[in-house]
Amino acid sequence: EIGVRLVGSEMCIRDSMRDAKNDTIRILSEEKAEAGVMHCFTGDWETAKAALDLGMHISFSGILTFNNAKPLREVAKKIPADRLLVETDCPYLTPMPFRGKPNSPAYTYYVVERLAEIRSTSIDEMAAVTTQNFNQLFFS
Repeated sequence: EIGVRLVGSEMCIRDSMRDAKNDTIRILSEEKAEAGVMHCFTGDWETAKAALDLGMHISFSGILTFNNAKPLREVAKKIPADRLLVETDCPYLTPMPFRGKPNSPAYTYYVVERLAEIRSTSIDEMAAVTTQNFNQLFFS
C-alpha cells in the first residue's frame, strides 16, 4: 500500500514496502526526490541501494534487534554511515529485550546498540553518527 501526498513543497510517501518496493522507488524517481527517510526500513540491499542513490537516508527500528532479522542486519552493515538513522515507531516495533511491550523513545538505545555491534563500532560513536545525520537532514 502506498499513499502519496504533497505537504507544501514536500512530498510524503507512506508505504508498506514489503509489497511495494519497486513502486516506492519508481515514485521517488519519478518525483525527483532529493532527500528523505526510508522509514522503518526492512528491505533488501537492492532496495536500500536504489534509495541511497536517490539521496535517501535509511532508518532502522527495533526490527533490527529481532532474532529473525539477520538479512536486515546484513543490509545495515552496508549503509554508508552518513545515511544511517534510528527510530522507535512508537508504540510499535519494540526492540529486544522489550519485544511484545509498548515501545518507548528510550528504547532507541537498543537499536543503536545493535547497529554499533553490527558495524563494529562503539555505542557512543553510533549514537553520535545517527544524531549528526538527523540534525543534518532536518535542521540544515
